[in-house]
Amino acid sequence: MSYLLSLLDKSPVPEGSNATEALSRTVALAQKAEQLGYNRYWVAEHHSSPGLASSAPEVVVASLLANTSHIRIGSGGVMLQHYAPYKVAEVFNVLSALAPGRVDLGVGKAPGGLPLSTKALQAGRGADVKRDFADQLAELDSFLVGTLPEGHPLAGVAATPVPPAPPERILLGASDNSAALAVRHGWQFCFAAHLNGDLAKVQSAFEVYEKSTGRVPLLALFAFVAETTEAAERQVSELRVFKVHLATGQSVNLPSLEAAAEFARQAGVSEYRVEENRPSVIAGTPDHVRRELDRLHQRFGVKEFVIDTPVAGYAERLASIELLVGAYQSAAA
Repeated sequence: MSYLLSLLDKSPVPEGSNATEALSRTVALAQKAEQLGYNRYWVAEHHSSPGLASSAPEVVVASLLANTSHIRIGSGGVMLQHYAPYKVAEVFNVLSALAPGRVDLGVGKAPGGLPLSTKALQAGRGADVKRDFADQLAELDSFLVGTLPEGHPLAGVAATPVPPAPPERILLGASDNSAALAVRHGWQFCFAAHLNGDLAKVQSAFEVYEKSTGRVPLLALFAFVAETTEAAERQVSELRVFKVHLATGQSVNLPSLEAAAEFARQAGVSEYRVEENRPSVIAGTPDHVRRELDRLHQRFGVKEFVIDTPVAGYAERLASIELLVGAYQSAAA
């Protein structure tokens, strides 16, 4: 099967560990991924989350670039709603100047945290000046490619330095609207099936993107590999996603009932309902997981999978990425 494998790392902090150890393991896993032949290594952005160490992916990206030599490194992704597009463009232009041709700028729409962390990140910005995500993305794109229109209030401002090779621009999303937005600005698109594993929605978004671009989106998903089916299932059997629906119409996925209740409290909402779901995870032996990826490749034409390994233990995560590559290489031989 001719598809690429990439990784998404949330820098989990297992019980009894700390952020220094978690980030050190992220570096070690990126180095191992490079040795194994993975195409990209992305780090996520989560705020006010004691169990996750990557709240500033651009900083982690810089460290990973310095500790690897050729694998692509990027954000999966920067939560653009919190930041000035100009600053994001500058940061990723600097990274691209440090490591030309190796930097990915993945951008997402989600907050990456609870309402109070969002409020803290956006302090100084009144609710009346909160910008539309599509407008922010358009401005970021203009800064990155140097095409801010003359009539724009910021026309003439350049996002320097201008790197020899710009960062690859990738929009992360799980809907037709996100796919269409990526099309509009000429960005690559990654469908986040680990957030929305509905295959009908995957197909619909893929069709929206491919019809206009002729390119196939990346597909991000949960996958965990172990020596036996029982060992794999044991690691992921307790995984749940709690989707909280507020009376305001807002909904968000959270890792626990406690987080759902806290989200509602911080949002100042007393009326809400929680929908408990088991996330879509491809888990099992190396051959089983490879066959499932093959099936998705055949159905959707996927040319690159971004694998999110949904366990916290370093040894288990390392074994999973090693076993997956081993199964892939054996099938290709």
